[in-house]
Amino acid sequence: MSLAVLQGVRKTYRMGDEDVHALDGVDLTFARDEFAAILGPSGSGKSTLMHILGFMDAPTAGRITFEGEDVSALTSDRRAWYRSHRVGFVFQSFNLLPRLTVLENVALPLLYREDFADTAAREAAARGALERVGMGHRLAHRPTELSGGERQRVAIARAIVGRPALILADEPTGNLDSRNVDRILDLLGELHREGMAVLLVTHDLGVAARARRVITMRDGRVQEDRRA
Repeated sequence: MSLAVLQGVRKTYRMGDEDVHALDGVDLTFARDEFAAILGPSGSGKSTLMHILGFMDAPTAGRITFEGEDVSALTSDRRAWYRSHRVGFVFQSFNLLPRLTVLENVALPLLYREDFADTAAREAAARGALERVGMGHRLAHRPTELSGGERQRVAIARAIVGRPALILADEPTGNLDSRNVDRILDLLGELHREGMAVLLVTHDLGVAARARRVITMRDGRVQEDRRA
């Protein structure tokens, strides 16, 4: 069974008097062991595709299945369930809450999980995720006390704490120096080898080259779909 299948997916936004076709008939299949990059310039549709795959938005038309279930027209509550249980997010700007400790930031997504009902279970899972990314020694620190590379490793720990099937990383290396770029891409590669599907959204050819598959978007369509 594939992880996700998109058939004729369209997303249209109304901008003033015009319809903007952010996605214009996208057909893609993602395997459960996928490590892919979505490449394209601003306005190509790559971020819209990520939002739809991450259950942050719904398509205007077309059909999507995820882990065998038709998810084309979910309720907002059901989309929220998928976001908290099956997808982990990593963003360019880290999106860590400055008033919370590293441990609290990573445990935060589990507040919405019925299988992590008590604080001890959430903190144990968060510690495990932080140990996995090499940040177990920074549990009590706050994001402002960390370097950019350390913040992104904490953000990855937050993404994997709920054991998702898919990690969506939106320009995850955009704010990092070259040394930390390599570290973050190495870490994402390791997580892929451990069984998580990884989808990178980027405009950087060097970052995209680390993936096993590169999907190039332009004007809301798949221009090229190439495997390494």
